[in-house]
Amino acid sequence: MSGANFSNANLQGVNLEDANLNNANFYKADLRGVNLEDANLWGANFEGADLEGANLQLADLRVANLEGANLEGANLFEAELYNASLKNANLKNANFYKADLEGADLEGADLEGANLEGTNLSQEQLEKTRSYRK
Repeated sequence: MSGANFSNANLQGVNLEDANLNNANFYKADLRGVNLEDANLWGANFEGADLEGANLQLADLRVANLEGANLEGANLFEAELYNASLKNANLKNANFYKADLEGADLEGADLEGANLEGTNLSQEQLEKTRSYRK
C-alpha cells in the first residue's frame, strides 16, 4: 500500500502491524490507538494526524512528516525518526526509549513528560522544543 491516501480517514484502533505504508498520506487522519508496530512508514505524511496512544514501536518513520501531529502517550520505542519533521507536534508523555531522532526537527514540539532515555537527541534539537528545561 505504498503511497496510499488515508487523509482524513478514521483508522482508530486499526491493526497495521508490519504494514508497508511508505509515502502514505495520513493528513489529519484519526489514528488514535492504532497499531503500527514495525511498520514501514518511510516518508509518510502525518501532518495534523491524531496518533494519541498509538503503538509505533520499531516503526520506520525516516523523513516522515509529523508536523502538528498529536502523539500524546504514543509508544515510539526504538522507532526510526531520522530526519523526520516533528514541528509543533504534541509529544507529551510519549515513549521515545532508544528511538533514533538524529536530524529530526523538533521546533516547537512539546516533549513534556516524554521518555527520551537512550535517544540520540542533540542539545540543539532540545533547545528548539517548546517544553525543554535545562
